[in-house]
Amino acid sequence: MICPHWQYLITLDSDLKEVSRYVEISSANFNTFSIEFVRLLLAAGSEIDVVAKLLCKEIDDSKRRKDINDYRNVITTKYPKFHTMIIDVPQYEIQLIPWETWKDNGNPPWWKVYNDVKHKRDIYFKDANLENTINAVAGLYTMIWYLHYKNTQMKKLNKTTLLSADRYDAGCRWVDTPGYIIPDN
Repeated sequence: MICPHWQYLITLDSDLKEVSRYVEISSANFNTFSIEFVRLLLAAGSEIDVVAKLLCKEIDDSKRRKDINDYRNVITTKYPKFHTMIIDVPQYEIQLIPWETWKDNGNPPWWKVYNDVKHKRDIYFKDANLENTINAVAGLYTMIWYLHYKNTQMKKLNKTTLLSADRYDAGCRWVDTPGYIIPDN
């Protein structure tokens, strides 16, 4: 298997596509919540934790990283434009910037929701909605992209059924802005 994390993302993407048969992927439905969104949000958040640790280890193997704040510090030091990566949902004309709050040293709202739902589902169930779920899956996509952007086989894998990083070429440059290098800055 080229990248088990990519295969996991493909599975989550497929599940999200299946859910779209019942809840249209649209900003008008972003507040719609369901048990299926809980499942997808928890799965995406858990995998982000795994991939972020691997990315941090690749960047600096000197110590173990324990939480999202550690991940943010390590990743944004190496990749200061990490927070700018846009993930498109072309079929629904949606653009997501899942890590945008990292530019101000904050964590994404969907990450807080992931933890709230994980630990206090009885209180925060309704926050497991389409908006938070799709952003978490896009956040995972971004982490995987950075972890594997040097892998020539992964450079061909720039889209899933729903999500796309087509705006970036195989050299990880933003196609609309020549010379804007995503991973390295």
